[in-house]
Amino acid sequence: MNNTQTTPQCLSTGLNAIKNAKQNAAAPMIRLSSRQAHGSRISQERRALLPKLSARRGTSDIKAILSEDPTDSEYLTDNHVDRAMLTWSDSVCDTVDDGRCSVLTQALYRDRTEPEFLQTVHEIMVSTESLLMENPKYFDVFQRMIEPERVITFRVPWVDDNGRTHVNRGFRVQMSSTLGPYKGGLRFHPTVNLSILKFLAFEQLFKNALTGVSLGAGKGGADFDPKGKSDTEVMRFCQSFMTELCKHIGPGVDVPAGDIGVGGREIGYLYGQYKRLTGRFEGALTGKGPTWGGSHIRPEATGYGAVYFSEHMMRGAGHVKGLEGMRAAISGSGNVAQFAAEKLLDLGATPMTFSDSGGTLYCETGFTRDHLALIQDLKNNKRGRLSAIADVPEFTYLPESTPWGMSCDVAFPCATQNELKAEDAQNLVANGCMAVVEGANMPTTPEAYQCLKESGVLFGPAKAANAGGVGVSGLEMAQNSGGLSWTREEVDSQLKDMMKNIYDETSAAALRVGQPNDLRTGADVAAFLRVADAMIDQGCV
Repeated sequence: MNNTQTTPQCLSTGLNAIKNAKQNAAAPMIRLSSRQAHGSRISQERRALLPKLSARRGTSDIKAILSEDPTDSEYLTDNHVDRAMLTWSDSVCDTVDDGRCSVLTQALYRDRTEPEFLQTVHEIMVSTESLLMENPKYFDVFQRMIEPERVITFRVPWVDDNGRTHVNRGFRVQMSSTLGPYKGGLRFHPTVNLSILKFLAFEQLFKNALTGVSLGAGKGGADFDPKGKSDTEVMRFCQSFMTELCKHIGPGVDVPAGDIGVGGREIGYLYGQYKRLTGRFEGALTGKGPTWGGSHIRPEATGYGAVYFSEHMMRGAGHVKGLEGMRAAISGSGNVAQFAAEKLLDLGATPMTFSDSGGTLYCETGFTRDHLALIQDLKNNKRGRLSAIADVPEFTYLPESTPWGMSCDVAFPCATQNELKAEDAQNLVANGCMAVVEGANMPTTPEAYQCLKESGVLFGPAKAANAGGVGVSGLEMAQNSGGLSWTREEVDSQLKDMMKNIYDETSAAALRVGQPNDLRTGADVAAFLRVADAMIDQGCV
């Protein structure tokens, strides 16, 4: 795919377009290079200024420090989200008292080296701005909401098949127990770091709130890559990881699940070690096998749920046939992508693409159920790359490309965060895409979202559209608690109802704040109010 195209007009203002009141008045912000952001150190004199922010108009001071010396860049990462956040905070400082503003600014400032986390916090700040400015109680609770209740970091040593010792870093971010026990997946991937896990945990907080199930929020994982490892190596790693993690989880406390790099195999090894260490067979993990405490539909739930949500979204926009007859571009080829494709076929739509880190697999006539079975065997059993089936006559394999240059009616980004970029949004708009539904967590960059919004493309936000996975995890917890095992049909029926309720609630919240059909704002507002009101009820803890 060619990424050298000129940025369209709809992207030229970036995130500043979100702030209509600040479009013409925002102070210029300094663009810092990655080298500057990681290679410089602030002077002792300016370092001494930072503690004084608690008694001053924080954002103005931060911008003044940066404008005096662009090399003082360890205090602002090379990410436009940070700058947009400062602009937002500066405008709020004009309407609330200085003390409240400076406290929030400092809270954000602590996380200046965590761009993914700041990106998702910024989204919530923009969506809930009117609530925060009009209700001091919400402004006050927000500073607590963005700080995790607990962050656990630990060493994970393991031995490979050749007898060599390796050490990875494990994490568990216990974000919030306001609505229930901590709940969220474990990710095993080389890119895992604290910023990514805090972003995922913060998103999880809002997503879990929308399900209506009593679930708090957490996220964890390790910078371990299961790819290329033998089953015994993965087992040794999972056992070492759980040896520490088991001290911090359990029913009613923290119930992890899977995520990228953690599928049925890994959940099995993790649960086996948990039982071995605790001597208890209990619902300490979800995503278990259906014969040993798991729930039907759990592997399918995120993909199925995203398609159910998109069906309601399309009908709500006047497409009376829903997804029937529509062509869908899908990124990723893991559980979410596979089961989104399966449900699209059930509803009469045509999946056109899958992808992995090597490239995109395209089928001009659309993937069939037989094609899907081939991909599932490749990914789930052989753990191979899509390039391995590029010689199938109906397939076209495009190395080092994404699906977003293909003509489609609906796009489902189901791979990873920030995968759908500005150029991709431009291509989707140009090729007639009517809707983007996020199957992955925060897969759309802010510039891409702004272009889609300005172009009238329907948008299903991740915290609403992919909430089906954690929703069915909640149903698995309920089954474990009661010693029950519901049928596949029972669970699927509850998932359908859950996704309809989420769509209805986000639509109503968007209308409430004067943004009809803006489902991202609606999801943020609905979830924020549920969490914030519960936090207020429970006191300053």
